[in-house]
Parts: sequence; C-alpha cells; structure tokens
Amino acid sequence: MKRIFLFLVTNIAVLLSLVVVSQLICAFFGADLEKQLGAEYADLLIFAVVYGFVGSIISLLLSKQMAK
Repeated sequence: MKRIFLFLVTNIAVLLSLVVVSQLICAFFGADLEKQLGAEYADLLIFAVVYGFVGSIISLLLSKQMAK
C-alpha cells in the first residue's frame, strides 16, 4: 500500500512540476503556448501523464521480482 501511495505522490509531483515549469517558461519568454499550440499543448500533457504513469507502474510492479 505504501508503494502505491508513493507512486501516486511522485507522479503527481512530476506532473505539477511539468505544469509549473511550462508556465514559468511562458511567463519568462512571453510566449503563450496555449494560444500558439492550442489543443496540442493539452495533448502533449496528457501523453506525458499516460506515458509516465504506465512506465512507472511497470517499474513498480517489476521491482520486487527484479530485486530478488
């Protein structure tokens, strides 16, 4: 149960970091990613979340067997 909790917390932290960094870049360079990229920005974020969660859940599920 602890592993799943840490898995979720870590992935949410990575997702929040991605959003914060992209917003800081937009603010620093004066670019408006949503205006320039439109739906592509949201699609990229969704792809990053799915790819990250799937990769990390596979790693989490295999870690005990690999350590043994």
